[in-house]
Amino acid sequence: MTFGGNLLIGASGSGGVAFLPMYLSALRAEFTGTVTVLMTHTATTFLPASTMALFADRVVTAVDPATWARANHVSLADEHDLFVVLPATANTLAAVAGGGAPNLLTTTVLEFPSPVVFFPAMSGLMWTKASVQRNVTQVRSDGHEVVEPADGPRYDVSLGRVVTGPTPPSPPQFVSKVVERLR
Repeated sequence: MTFGGNLLIGASGSGGVAFLPMYLSALRAEFTGTVTVLMTHTATTFLPASTMALFADRVVTAVDPATWARANHVSLADEHDLFVVLPATANTLAAVAGGGAPNLLTTTVLEFPSPVVFFPAMSGLMWTKASVQRNVTQVRSDGHEVVEPADGPRYDVSLGRVVTGPTPPSPPQFVSKVVERLR
């Protein structure tokens, strides 16, 4: 069954952003709407915006001041039906929990009229830290959704090997979550 709408995907700076094309490929199998990817500066160091543009209708990075008039937090929030953040780093969750706006992604979270869905991606030790869990609790109490990562095998780029730890949902589970929120 296909579905549509205008989807905004925030990509924060984590090695996990390298897997975002796999999620978008799975999404495209069912999603007929538009996909805009909003990348933080750090996300673009892991995955170039030009690569992301192969999978999205539009990529916004906030790097080029000439685009600010039409690709800012107000226009991005106004143009989209759903905003998801994948991967959501500890830094992004902390900024959102504190109401901070250090970049276009977090500024758009503050502007977005509906709850935002966050898909955390970080090491197991980081995920279990009291400060991270406190931020997750605050983000949830502010009305957003933080999808609990599953515990399973994942490739750790810093260690260069597969480890067991928190992982974002599989691409089909991600698509199911998007479908659930857009209906």
